[in-house]
Amino acid sequence: MRRTGLPKWALVVALVSLSLVVGPVVALLIGADWRTIPTALASPVARQALVLTVTTSSLATLACVVTGVPTALVLSRCPPRLAGLARAIGLIPLVLPPMVSGLALLSWLGRHGLAGQVLDTLGLRIPFTTVAVVIAQTFVAWPFLVVAVEASLRVGGREVERVAASLGATPSRVFWTITWPLIRPGLRGGVVLCFARAVGEFGATALFAGNLPGRTQTMPLAIYASFNGTGADHNLAVGLAVILVGLSVLLLALSGSITRSRA
Repeated sequence: MRRTGLPKWALVVALVSLSLVVGPVVALLIGADWRTIPTALASPVARQALVLTVTTSSLATLACVVTGVPTALVLSRCPPRLAGLARAIGLIPLVLPPMVSGLALLSWLGRHGLAGQVLDTLGLRIPFTTVAVVIAQTFVAWPFLVVAVEASLRVGGREVERVAASLGATPSRVFWTITWPLIRPGLRGGVVLCFARAVGEFGATALFAGNLPGRTQTMPLAIYASFNGTGADHNLAVGLAVILVGLSVLLLALSGSITRSRA
């Protein structure tokens, strides 16, 4: 066996670290009662939670793409100091505890919130609706897409863009013909990360949108309610958790294939 040059202690620590990550997932899969899971997953609660999660996460990801790509473009072209300040502000959702994110959204769009008071006079109430779920997911997932796209924008292509502009191409034409093809690999990776974060969102959604079956109860909320709520159904909780594990593995595989295609 060829020597790798790695210290033995580093290998031991790495194996222990991996076991701490893999162990709980393996224990979940081994401990699941696979005979009863299909019946639990056929329940209306499970179907509604699955459909709602996929639908809202897809809409949140789309909202992140529509708003995040232009933001990343601006950040990549701003003077460094201004871009650093704007980036720090835009990445706040990454470091906020989920419950704080939910409180912030309520303070903004709640019935007595900064913008919510105006919306309430117009008869528009966002909290505890499906729209609130999409907003909460978008809020926490948006930074992932911006970071991925901005990194792609900073890799290269600036000289080609300058040449195209010097030949008379408008900024929009430069973006769609030169910049857009360059950022597509980064955008695909950002979309995967964004969707994965939206699917797993719990705290902000629970506080801002509630836990209403069929309306705001996503899969993480359904797992919590099934495990701790009234009439707890542990088989349903485990079944939904298994689905999320499978979805996570699928997203990781997709992300890995995107990374290899970029190499």
